[in-house]
Amino acid sequence: MKPPFVGFIRILGFLVFVSAFCCSSSTDGCTKMQKTLAIIKPDGLLGNYTDDIKRTILEYGFNIVKEKIVQLDDATVKRFYAEHSSKSFFSNLVKYMTSGPVLIMILEKNNAIADWRALMGPTDASNAKITHPHSIRAKCGLDTEKNCVHGSDSPKSAQREILFFFEELSADVITEHDEL
Repeated sequence: MKPPFVGFIRILGFLVFVSAFCCSSSTDGCTKMQKTLAIIKPDGLLGNYTDDIKRTILEYGFNIVKEKIVQLDDATVKRFYAEHSSKSFFSNLVKYMTSGPVLIMILEKNNAIADWRALMGPTDASNAKITHPHSIRAKCGLDTEKNCVHGSDSPKSAQREILFFFEELSADVITEHDEL
C-alpha cells in the first residue's frame, strides 16, 4: 500500500502543472477572466435576432454570466449615455433605445471587451456590411443609429456599465486600475 503522502504529491504536482499551463500565456502570471456589458438593442430584440446573437456569443467562447430583458425609460437612457448628451444624435439615441425592450447581458471570457467589440463590428452597420460582413452589426444592423448591439469600450466603462444595470453585483466586480 502506498503512503497517503505519495498520492498527495501526485495531486499537487498535477495542480502545479495545470496552473503553469493555464497561466503561461499571461504577462502577470495568470490569465484573468474579463467581463463586459452587452446590449441587444430594440431592433435586435424586435427583429428576432436574439437567438442568433446569443448563439454566436456562445460559439465565440463567451459565457453569459447574467442577463435580463428590460424596457428602458428616458431617464435611464439619458443617465447611461450621459457622455453623449451634447452630441447631435443624442435625442434620436434616447428615442431609439426607448422604442422597445432590450436584452442586457454580462459576458465573460479572456479579453472579453476587445473580442466582443470585434464580434459586434464597426458602429456604422452599413460600413460593417462591407468591411466586416460576418459581424453582428453587418448581419442585424441598419446604420450608425440602429446598429443592433452595444458593448463596453474599456475596462473602466465595463465596470461602470455592469454596475449601472446590475447593482446587486457590486461586491463581485473587481476594480481594474489603468497603468499610470
